[in-house]
Amino acid sequence: MTSTTTTATTTTPDQDESILAAQRAKSAFLFREDIAPGLTLEMNLNRIMHSGQSEFQQIQVVDTYFGKTLVTDGKTQSAQFDEFSYHESLVHPALLNFAYFNTTATKNEQRSAKSVFIGGGGELATAREVLRHPNVERVVMVDLDKGVIDACVEHLPEWGGETVKSNPRFELVVGDAYQYLLDCQETFDVIIMDISDPIEAGPGIMLYTKELYQHALGLLSPQGVFVTQAGTGDAIPPRHASHGVQDSTCFGPIANTLAQVFPCVLPYTQAIPSFGSDWGFVMAFSLASSSGSSDDAAVVAAKEWKSIDPDALDALIETYIEGGDAALKMY
Repeated sequence: MTSTTTTATTTTPDQDESILAAQRAKSAFLFREDIAPGLTLEMNLNRIMHSGQSEFQQIQVVDTYFGKTLVTDGKTQSAQFDEFSYHESLVHPALLNFAYFNTTATKNEQRSAKSVFIGGGGELATAREVLRHPNVERVVMVDLDKGVIDACVEHLPEWGGETVKSNPRFELVVGDAYQYLLDCQETFDVIIMDISDPIEAGPGIMLYTKELYQHALGLLSPQGVFVTQAGTGDAIPPRHASHGVQDSTCFGPIANTLAQVFPCVLPYTQAIPSFGSDWGFVMAFSLASSSGSSDDAAVVAAKEWKSIDPDALDALIETYIEGGDAALKMY
């Protein structure tokens, strides 16, 4: 007869946790998003908080590696981990630019932005950042999809939620931002476009045309500033990975189109990890000058803004943003 001896194997608590983590990873649901041809972002899907279909798109709020995340039609729009880096980058450079050059132009009279238009912005976080500027008296936000707004108010209140909606300076219009601008009879100090990329948005592509930019220029006050999100700021998809798929990045085309309308165009980028890349923004403006053409003034202004003294920028933040730099997460 042959006897068999079984030997028990003991593990440390750290090893136990590693084994459990490996098992969880095998059984976890995954969230996958195509960033570019040949490039996919994949992470654990911890929870689905909301899933629905509006008239315009599929809307989900999920919990992933990046925390609570708004996803529309499979594309990440905003994530808890880094939404502030997107929204602060979109809003504050434009409003501070307006204050800086208006103060410079009037010399003895400081004038910050009083009226702001937001196209899109359904998360309400863009409006949240605008409302950090106490001198802003009126914020008009026009978003097409009430379903996105409602989902964000319920599941992403940190983005702004009822606090923004109930602010007396804030006006929400559920409708077509393009048509609203065409019909608009008022002027704004700053126009902010927080809408989907033209390759994703279907009819929204009209908000990226030269004709719309020309119309927007006419809706701006004399020293007004226009700013738009502009898609991925990385040079992807790289040629070796595109597999013949046409390059769909829009950062360069948006900047080039704006340059056909505005004498001063300033592209800039910010790292947004949940988007899988750096993200592009484009600010545009023109300045009137008593000593030369507005084009000449804008060229000088562009150089001045790009090389602004850090102390001067700090002073702008402390002067025009409630709470100063302590209120900002990225700065």
